[in-house]
Amino acid sequence: MATESSESEEEGKITGGNQHLIVDDDLREMGKKAAWSVSSCKTGNGVSSLRDDNLETYWQSDGAQPHLVNIQFQKKVKLQLVVLYVDFKLDESYTPSKISIRAGDGFHNLKEIKTVELVKPTGWVYLSLSGNDPRNPIPHQPFQFTSREFITYSTVR
Repeated sequence: MATESSESEEEGKITGGNQHLIVDDDLREMGKKAAWSVSSCKTGNGVSSLRDDNLETYWQSDGAQPHLVNIQFQKKVKLQLVVLYVDFKLDESYTPSKISIRAGDGFHNLKEIKTVELVKPTGWVYLSLSGNDPRNPIPHQPFQFTSREFITYSTVR
């Protein structure tokens, strides 16, 4: 993970964020091996904008809460880290304030494995899935994260 960070994680709260994406060399980016979907989106701000490696584009939901990003893998995978880029300075009320991460063998049996509160985050936010729980890293699929408590829409870059 990051060596220098203005991010702090305390009792499920994350403030700040890293301006540069830094990931340990022994971790691989698994998102390319998954099928991604979202619960809703504004025209031009869907999954392709979420996954295009451009911080100027973003996913913006457009529908009833909760706002969901679903990630489904063909095979079971062991996820250790979820990294999001969020920018409260640009997006203000559209920035997620709470994120719930769920995992399971199928969409019918997803269980919440992590909940985090984001406090005015700006930059890369690291959500570790391999804490003290001996079941982690998470050997499940599909995988879903939910943004709750938005005013109207949500934006994840």
